[in-house]
Amino acid sequence: MLKSHSCGELRLEHVGQTVTLAGWVNRRRDMGGVIFVDLRDRDGKAQVVIDAGRSADAFAVAEQVRSEYVLQVVGQVAARPEGLQNPNLPTGDVEVLATAVTILNPAKTPPFLIDRDDNVDETLRLKYRYLDLRRERLQRNIVLRYRAVKFIRDFLDQHDFIEVETPILFKSTPEGARDYLVPSRVHPGKFYALPQSPQQLKQLLMVAGYERYFQIARCFRDEDLRADRQPEFTQLDMEMSFVERDDILDLIEALMVGMVQHVSLVPLTTDKFPRLSYREAMERFGTDRPDLRYGLELVDISDIAGKSAFRVFAENVAAGNPVKGICVPGCGHYSRKEIGELEEIAKSAGAKGLATMALDPDSGEMKGFITKFFTVEQLVALTARLGAEPGDLLLFASDEARIVYAVLGALRDEMGYRLELKNKKELSFCWVIDFPLFEETLEDGHYAPSHHMFTAPKREHIPLLDTNPGAVLSEQYDLVCNGFEVAGGSIRIHERPLQRKIMELIGFSWQEAEDQFGHMLEAFEYGAPPHGGIAPGIDRIVALMAGEPNIREVMAFPKTAQATDLMSDTPSFVAQKQLDELQLALKAPAKKNG
Repeated sequence: MLKSHSCGELRLEHVGQTVTLAGWVNRRRDMGGVIFVDLRDRDGKAQVVIDAGRSADAFAVAEQVRSEYVLQVVGQVAARPEGLQNPNLPTGDVEVLATAVTILNPAKTPPFLIDRDDNVDETLRLKYRYLDLRRERLQRNIVLRYRAVKFIRDFLDQHDFIEVETPILFKSTPEGARDYLVPSRVHPGKFYALPQSPQQLKQLLMVAGYERYFQIARCFRDEDLRADRQPEFTQLDMEMSFVERDDILDLIEALMVGMVQHVSLVPLTTDKFPRLSYREAMERFGTDRPDLRYGLELVDISDIAGKSAFRVFAENVAAGNPVKGICVPGCGHYSRKEIGELEEIAKSAGAKGLATMALDPDSGEMKGFITKFFTVEQLVALTARLGAEPGDLLLFASDEARIVYAVLGALRDEMGYRLELKNKKELSFCWVIDFPLFEETLEDGHYAPSHHMFTAPKREHIPLLDTNPGAVLSEQYDLVCNGFEVAGGSIRIHERPLQRKIMELIGFSWQEAEDQFGHMLEAFEYGAPPHGGIAPGIDRIVALMAGEPNIREVMAFPKTAQATDLMSDTPSFVAQKQLDELQLALKAPAKKNG
């Protein structure tokens, strides 16, 4: 080894020992006759003192040294002089008095500073990702990710799971997002698909009798561009046989609590996760992934608003649509411009406008255009229902329920940011259960699955598949943390006739189902056990535990929001020879008008 100790391990107990260190120059300070170098490796930093009086040769080398040079240092560990200790550094009580310094490799001046967490343009960071990964925050995040995955493997091993690898090259099947396709040279005209998830394969492993499977799985989805998504991502893929919903929820809850307690930089709010039905989540928060770190809950005021003289509210209530509101504390002073900004958010979520009221901070008098349509008694009732106090702002929405949820959910989210309620350094988990089996009725009369086509309906709702499919609830469950869906799963369909019925309802002919999923449907005829699973997203969970704003900060080599790798200039063109071997021809993209 080119070093006897890591830079970050030196302590007072090493004083007097001769050590050999190797690492990067984090900082260099020339004091005239004495040069101080903070030497950095993955384990931490150590202060090296190169004194011309102690070693002229070492000092001569140190004079050439610059930031990010790779050095080997030999010297004796000494206690720092009294009053010069650095309490912010684990090695801050000691320093290394160098007797020899060797430059293992010089370095060009980096395009940004490595030794501090300055706000560097992300494009530049991603272009020089190997330098970005040297920075302390990124190294901390990557190590945290490793420890999280190790905890997962150890935990599941203790609960009788086995890890099974599934193929990266598989069959293209319709599962929601577009597949990444891989052409086959050996079978011209045919393609493999990169897995969106190992969903079918893990169910087949249950048919095969493995009972408890997991995998740290790489997944690929060719989705439309979104700010915080990646074309390739990692999930903990799991499946269990002979289980019911609560067995899986209890296991995952224990896993998450244990992992957060052992590796997270952000604490839990509670070690018992609330369980909300899909309906309750929508009614209270306007979304099926609620952020429970703060209140601002939706409140139904239909019975009060429907009796008012405000025609929009009254007509909506008469038509069976709700009127809901949220109370935003301390924002009753909002200007017309600020209210206009909120109205634009409401409109982008589907509203035709935004109705507001405000309580005067001094008199408590209700103000706002629509107040004149309410009696004094109705205004008092509204204030009480919403828990409003002087100085508060009230925001209202009335339309179809889905629009009301979307509008107030978006406004709740926005006010959570404005009031800095989302900045709390805590992890607030909850379960959302009892989802509808189908998301909506399509124009052709078929149904769009809420989760995926392998999700089982509640047993007591199976008869409704013949009479009222839209009313069927499923055995789907999502784990939500701080407003993000961090895991999704379900109890699966394990009977061929039921799977066939669901496929027909979502628009697959039996022949199409056989062509796409014949391998699964046939497997179900050979004694498939009742089973269920879940797939927590490793990237998102680690980002939350690291307190990071997006998943790119916890991935070693992420891509941009445009799905490009700036470091390697990927995707890239390939040689014509490769296309010829695959019997592929490229078609020039159509020119855009104008």
